[in-house]
Amino acid sequence: MTIERIETKQRMSRIVKNNGTIYLCGQVCADATKGITEQTQTMLDKVDELLITAGSSREHMLSATIYLKTMDDFAQMNAVWDAWVPEGYAPARACVEAAMARDVLLVEISVIAAEK
Repeated sequence: MTIERIETKQRMSRIVKNNGTIYLCGQVCADATKGITEQTQTMLDKVDELLITAGSSREHMLSATIYLKTMDDFAQMNAVWDAWVPEGYAPARACVEAAMARDVLLVEISVIAAEK
């Protein structure tokens, strides 16, 4: 069994690959001063970059867990999510309300995907 860790630091790796499965660490937005729509979009842009780096894509996502600071943002986050996920390739997904690591963060995502 080979485990590959990419961009590893003391606390976490941004990407871990094992037996054809890719695990991404939690991703947040690029600019926490923006609203939920922009935070969601830039968070998903980061997921795209990491999936490409790992040899995968949106079409190969297996699971996603989305953390929202408040469920009041559920519909707006879903509008961005629905436009981002290719039709017919929706992963298994959970979405929960959670306390964020920083108060200005509105959304975070953790993704598991298969290699291409």
